[in-house]
Amino acid sequence: MRGDGNSAEQAAETGAPESRVDPEFLALERELTVFLRRARASSGEMARAVHPDLEPSAYGLLVCLDELGRQRATDLAGYIGVGKATMSRQLRALEALGFVAREPDPADGRAWLIHLTERGGHRLRTVRDARRARYVRELSDWDRTEVAELARLLHQLNAAAGAE
Repeated sequence: MRGDGNSAEQAAETGAPESRVDPEFLALERELTVFLRRARASSGEMARAVHPDLEPSAYGLLVCLDELGRQRATDLAGYIGVGKATMSRQLRALEALGFVAREPDPADGRAWLIHLTERGGHRLRTVRDARRARYVRELSDWDRTEVAELARLLHQLNAAAGAE
């Protein structure tokens, strides 16, 4: 086993038993699995809070538009990690609900820019505000520096995962 922190990856690649994997990486895997399972469930709840017919993945699309502003559908598909067909279906559903609208891209007359409508932005912000209030309640016994450290470490993890 190498001492460079990659023993979990090595074990996965070589089929080595878990007992040879650093316990820190086993704990990380276990906690991330629980966290991601809860995050998926939470995403579905938040999507339904925006609208009962909204798919969980469409919630992330609304968040992306809220944070990044007008975007091309192909850029959104890449950011969310779905194919063009899935993106088109989700955008049609969001348009039908009045949450997003399309406008011609002034830089390319063949392309369209997608943006949140006032209605979509209002519904999304209402749900996001409630979600943040829930975080405040759930982490009320944490010191603010611990919350900041968690955010910093999650950002670092996301950045490392995005670099792959």
